[in-house]
Amino acid sequence: MQLQTNQNNINNDIDQVEAEKVRALQSHLNLNNDEVNEITLEDGELYHINGNEYKVLTDEEADEQAKEYIEETVWAFNPSFLSSHAKDGINEDVFKALSEKCESSNEAVKSLIKDFDHFVDDAILSDGRGHFMSSYDGQEHEIKIKNNWYYIYRIN
Repeated sequence: MQLQTNQNNINNDIDQVEAEKVRALQSHLNLNNDEVNEITLEDGELYHINGNEYKVLTDEEADEQAKEYIEETVWAFNPSFLSSHAKDGINEDVFKALSEKCESSNEAVKSLIKDFDHFVDDAILSDGRGHFMSSYDGQEHEIKIKNNWYYIYRIN
């Protein structure tokens, strides 16, 4: 019986967060209640409205997704930025040469970074999370709903 109660509480918490994410998007886009009913959800994270796609994430979700994106595209970073985070003895020329190989050099570039978590933090501090999360305009919008912050990114 206790397990069932705990599962119901978890489901209620998930439903509340999803409802708050929709309300955050409604607030950001200044939608009325009828327009909110037109919002659809795809793959559990892409909200569609009026032909546009948005991600609405908690702070933790946004940090996690930004880190994943950075990890997958580390090859594309500026060689001077990469060299400032490289293991000792590795200079900018190494990253310039690797960048010519594009995506296929990603793991090699990543292996040359001294502290990847610090690299991610510095990248986000330098460019902002929106740069990595919003392929449309690089912007991050924040909305507070019931004491919870949500971060909105336009995707297309």
